[in-house]
Amino acid sequence: MAQTGSGTPLSRRNIKLDSFLKRNTERAVYERIRTYEPCVVVSDTVSKVYMHVVLTDEQVYLTEHTPRTLTAAVSFRRVRDIELVNDLPEFLSGKDRERCQHIRITYVTEKPAGKGRDWLSGDKEVGLPLPAEASHRTSSSVTHTLEGYPAQREQRRLETHMLKPTRSVSCPNPETLGLPRVPHPSSTAPSPHSSPSSPTFPLSASDQVQRRLSSVLSRLLRRDGVKSEEQREAELHLYAVSQTSRLYLHLQSSWNSCMIRSTLLLDPVYRSRCSVSSDSSPAKQHAAVSWERTAHLFSQLSSELLQDGISVESLYVLLQELRAAAQHSITLRRLFWRSTEVCVLLVHTLEESLHGCQSLSGVYTTDQLLLSTLTVQTLAAMFRETEVEASRVNLLCAHRGVLASRTLLALVCDPQLKPGSRGSVADSELQALLSEYLDAACSLLFELLLLGHESSRCFSAGNFLSVGWILQVLQPHPHLLSFIGYQAQQAVQVLSDLQDSVLSPHQSVLLFQRCHLLLACLQHSPQLAQHLRSHFREEFRYFVKPSSTEEKLLPRYPVSQRTVRLLEHILTLMLHR
Repeated sequence: MAQTGSGTPLSRRNIKLDSFLKRNTERAVYERIRTYEPCVVVSDTVSKVYMHVVLTDEQVYLTEHTPRTLTAAVSFRRVRDIELVNDLPEFLSGKDRERCQHIRITYVTEKPAGKGRDWLSGDKEVGLPLPAEASHRTSSSVTHTLEGYPAQREQRRLETHMLKPTRSVSCPNPETLGLPRVPHPSSTAPSPHSSPSSPTFPLSASDQVQRRLSSVLSRLLRRDGVKSEEQREAELHLYAVSQTSRLYLHLQSSWNSCMIRSTLLLDPVYRSRCSVSSDSSPAKQHAAVSWERTAHLFSQLSSELLQDGISVESLYVLLQELRAAAQHSITLRRLFWRSTEVCVLLVHTLEESLHGCQSLSGVYTTDQLLLSTLTVQTLAAMFRETEVEASRVNLLCAHRGVLASRTLLALVCDPQLKPGSRGSVADSELQALLSEYLDAACSLLFELLLLGHESSRCFSAGNFLSVGWILQVLQPHPHLLSFIGYQAQQAVQVLSDLQDSVLSPHQSVLLFQRCHLLLACLQHSPQLAQHLRSHFREEFRYFVKPSSTEEKLLPRYPVSQRTVRLLEHILTLMLHR
């Protein structure tokens, strides 16, 4: 669970729900729960029921007011869109109706409608795994819930509970929201064990013929239409009755993180690096390092990084260790944001290595670029999946955003390599290193822009770090226009018909991040928007086609569909304004 200290959950805590989640989920899963919030839920099979929405890095789960079961509603891997709907729900009244945030999640079901008994036709009837001490009680012949009850018994319990909703510790009374009562299922409904193909009365000859025709047609449809059935779209509607709800922000953030992580894990090299963190087997989870142990190790590493007179070589090795640890441990990433000194050290290292220690000729050196790239990659890793860490925003916004401003200004550099006297081979190597840095800088700027989007929707007066503020800080930088131009040129280059090869998982994620950056520039900075249209309108007109983009982005990459949509939006702003 998101924590403010050793085991202390973040912000307003529902003790009963939190205790249920901690007791019935494995520790590694519990620690990755981002937030939970009461909402009115509407779907194909749930009609205006007040429930708790539990959000992890991978799934959206639902549980009752008095938590008894935890059902997987939507996997972020199957989400196609998450959007705010500007409407006034008819089933609410008064202030609740006016301040409600209506969130619509469009996703692809894993199986056709009408099969299975899960509430939302989601990926699984029960989402989170059984705790280790209870897993041996699970029988292979009966589907069990989190509490070990057979599925049929739990189904009856769920129906009864939805008929008589109780009140959670932190939930208002559902009746005050004007919600209708949930109708009881018909007592004449067929038994879940009955078979529709085994009638209890004799069939007439015409019925038998009709049945044979239906059977043949069903087989043909199953053979030719399996894909369309599996790709059926469904919607989950969440109504958060609070103007200050951050559920939409957490959903968007979790979706982005899941798409990026799932795409990168398709790369064998990246997957091997993150094998520990992505392995959810019981043996790995039991061997997970405790919060206290991780804190101790991070403290040791921080002390070595912060020692006086550390050499560049030692700093580089320690940063490699820090980056690797951050990729494996979300606990370490949270601890990083609570350690002001380490974050300040990384920003200072970037300032000195990339800008402060250049030779008199102004030419980058290999050591500068290597250290700068590693520093930026480490900072970018620390942003992943730490949105609920309050100390992150507090640190970046402290003293009117001094640290955030320093990071932004140190990040941008001249993308043009000045000619040196080392020869074409050495210059070519330096250009490759500079390109690697510029890729890393784009990824970090993408993370900062995500933070800006979150802040733009916050109602806290002290949280001013919006997208507009970020671009305003960058505006006076002497190399900003050429830096943004380089990112646009790289997007055009990989999407051009002249490059026939499909994009790798890493290239696809980088393109997604670049498109996010370019769209932010077009929407939030008149200066950058004018620059992009003046210098790259024709390139985007002739070289960037949605049809060819879909060919280069493999459909199996989770990030592909979002990237295509971003490109369509960019083309609209570039060509038709």
